[in-house]
Amino acid sequence: MKQIAILGATGSIGSSTLKVIQANPSEYQVFALAAATNVEAMVSLCRQWTPRFAVMHDEQAAEQLTMQLASLNLSTSVLSGQAGLCDVAQHPQVDAVMAAIVGGAGLLSTMAAAKAGKQILLANKESLVMSGQLLIDVASKTGAQILPVDSEHNAIFQSLPVDAQLQIGRCDLQACGVSKILLTGSGGPFRYSDVESLSTVTPEQAIAHPNWSMGPKISVDSATMMNKGLEYIEAKWLFAADKSQLDVIIHPQSVIHSMVQYVDGSVIAQMGEPDMCTPIAHTMAYPNRTPSTVSALDFTQVGELTFLAPDFSRYPCLQLAIDACFEGQHATTTLNACNEVAVDAFLNRKIGFTDIARVNQSVVEAVCATQSAHQLNDLESLLSLDEMVRKLAQEHVVKVV
Repeated sequence: MKQIAILGATGSIGSSTLKVIQANPSEYQVFALAAATNVEAMVSLCRQWTPRFAVMHDEQAAEQLTMQLASLNLSTSVLSGQAGLCDVAQHPQVDAVMAAIVGGAGLLSTMAAAKAGKQILLANKESLVMSGQLLIDVASKTGAQILPVDSEHNAIFQSLPVDAQLQIGRCDLQACGVSKILLTGSGGPFRYSDVESLSTVTPEQAIAHPNWSMGPKISVDSATMMNKGLEYIEAKWLFAADKSQLDVIIHPQSVIHSMVQYVDGSVIAQMGEPDMCTPIAHTMAYPNRTPSTVSALDFTQVGELTFLAPDFSRYPCLQLAIDACFEGQHATTTLNACNEVAVDAFLNRKIGFTDIARVNQSVVEAVCATQSAHQLNDLESLLSLDEMVRKLAQEHVVKVV
């Protein structure tokens, strides 16, 4: 059976991954589970799946988990911190790593999996946003296979020729007859709201996504469309796309998950219910197919499918991400870090919804005035910039308040 390490096991992607494994018990085995601080949820998962390893990013949580598993006579070994995450990501017995830790915290373990030549089921888009060419080069050197889990990138992947699928990060779209990648997004909960009203949006309103069930940070990113911006950057690296080959389209129904347009005028789209079990099952079984627990679309019930161009006055974060994408690695690493700080401040009611874009823009402008992409040629320099930007973003949050 395929041995799976799930990094981010207590989140929505982790839960969906376990759902797919439960539907295919003869195909997969849970080798390791990792989470941040949720000891109670991890105890429950360890009782059900009896993994060889459980990792808690928080050391105190790891100590609590160790004691609780011992009281239940469970043999699961507990590891902690980034070192523990990297250990399971590169463990010799692991066949595939579900990289589903939210934010920059997932970079080191994703890189560890790449260095070990693992199959990486990439749900942590921030890894490519932060490290770009560095991660692609490591995977190319070791033979690690990156398979995109995000529904949009998975849709693009499925709509590309097999030759391109086998050359992630290095494919030649033009040689494959591709003219454009069409990255779809729902537009979030405020796509029809008056732009002037967005300043009063509350965290509860922002995380109430109309189509998808996601964590709070990703839900806020969807509301600002920063999530689509980060996906735009990720698509650039996954599919070696230039600016003329990438477009964003608002598709409120989230039935078409993305499309690939070819030079002959054909457009190939991947469609399905808005359920992450579908792309997860696809990547876990690739190049085969396996049951995902998701029902097929009933086209008699789908209704109308509509498409809109993004309004950048409504979604300034999307414009920031598109601009940063081709500014350089320093810009995208900065944008990711300051956005995490800004979204956290919003969720904790320290700043308003529209202040997220203001903080992001001011920090990116400040950093890009002093940094350049050629300074970021190794993981250490990327992490150093990330740390510096987070401190700077905190200062800008205080200024907004």
